[in-house]
Amino acid sequence: MQTVSLSGSLRGNVGKKDAKALRQQGLVPCVLYGGKEQFHFHLDEKDFKKIVYTPETYLVKLKLGDNEIESLLQDIQYHPVTDKILHADFMEIFTDKPVKVAIPVHPVGASEGVLKGGSLNHILRKLIVKAYVKDIPDGIDIDISGLDIGDSVKISDLNIDKLTFLDPENRVILSVKVTRMAVDVEEEEEEEEGVEGEEGEGVEGGEKPAEGGEKPAEGGKKPAEGGKKPAEGGEKPTK
Repeated sequence: MQTVSLSGSLRGNVGKKDAKALRQQGLVPCVLYGGKEQFHFHLDEKDFKKIVYTPETYLVKLKLGDNEIESLLQDIQYHPVTDKILHADFMEIFTDKPVKVAIPVHPVGASEGVLKGGSLNHILRKLIVKAYVKDIPDGIDIDISGLDIGDSVKISDLNIDKLTFLDPENRVILSVKVTRMAVDVEEEEEEEEGVEGEEGEGVEGGEKPAEGGEKPAEGGKKPAEGGKKPAEGGEKPTK
């Protein structure tokens, strides 16, 4: 798992007024729990860009005074209108205890179904796992090269050493859906196969003209060149 180091400042006062004053300065009130001691501190709002606005999950090393503590970001509260970060919770973790964490999913390869015109449906972007910190990967790679239209990958299809998946086994992670383009391509292929089959039947099973059959005579009669023509000065009808 990737690691990010952040330096926070311990809060002297804990309360709504103090939290509001911190936010006005571009700071975020935070709390660290899970260990023997709980810490109230604040971080610069800009520091959260490293760990929030990304699909990856990070181990956060918090430097708080003389303490350096390994933690995971557990929860964030956002302003309902501005989406500014109002508060963050961190959980202290220990190397000798398994932790629960969300790991991002990385599709790998080119799906056969997508190449045919299907659409890759990425349902679960992250999977909840339980493991020791040293065994947690940066992400979970899933090979999709063998997925055809209508195929899917479920939690039960995964088997990764030292990781316990906490999502239901029947949850679908990835699937390849049929699209209108894929349907049109399939219909065209079926039509082409049908036309080829009809042509083949006409040639192979159809009757052939007899080789010794009669042909039109080459020397057949032609109209006489010197035949009578209507008289140019022929009688005209009487008025």
